Amino acid sequence: MKSTDLSQLERALLGLRSLVLGGTFSKGQRLSEVAVAKQLGTSRTPLRQAMDRLVSEGLLERIATGGCRVATFTTNDIADAIEIRGVIEGTAARVAAERGVDVVLLDRANATLDQIDLAINVPNGQTFNQYVQQNARFHDLLADFPASPLIKREIERMSLLPLASPSSFLSDQALIPDFQESLRHAQRQHRAIMEAITNREGARAEALTREHARLALVNFNYLTEHRPELAKVVPGLALVASK
Repeated sequence: MKSTDLSQLERALLGLRSLVLGGTFSKGQRLSEVAVAKQLGTSRTPLRQAMDRLVSEGLLERIATGGCRVATFTTNDIADAIEIRGVIEGTAARVAAERGVDVVLLDRANATLDQIDLAINVPNGQTFNQYVQQNARFHDLLADFPASPLIKREIERMSLLPLASPSSFLSDQALIPDFQESLRHAQRQHRAIMEAITNREGARAEALTREHARLALVNFNYLTEHRPELAKVVPGLALVASK
């Protein structure tokens, strides 16, 4: 594959995923390749490849008569996805504690948590965007801790589902009540997870990490029950069927 083809595919993939998660298309809507290709400014070949990728990720569904439509998720689907991510991340933490973690990765993770402390605790400290970046970095490092390509791949796969990633509810800090306190609570959990892994406490590391993932479920339940009008603001929320 030529580099130009790869760049077209990446552009089509990023653009299509953004449109789907952003609610540009209705739940269950059939996608017109011609119209979407024009909207993204790409040709139909990379668009078809991007659609294939989103089918594998679960954001699109094949139609028996041909083509694709936007997937629809129930609240239980999202709850299950968040739970499964927590299970896999918890497994990563337990395996890391039992096997031990490269000291370089541990140093990077601790430095990342120091940056999160600055973002949420120091007056006039770093920007909120910096918090989002460092939070994502910590979870990426957690996936690297066990040195298991299989575990890392499964964490990445689950995080692609709508509202299941560690950053799903960080798009707008005004959406969640007591948002700053929720960030501090999440950071305390980060520190506890790191302590358990460093001390080689596998069961504790796993339990803490699974509990940490459930913060996303708390935020999801709040938005669906109290702020359903925010479907266009929180990526992926528009794909969830109303109760």
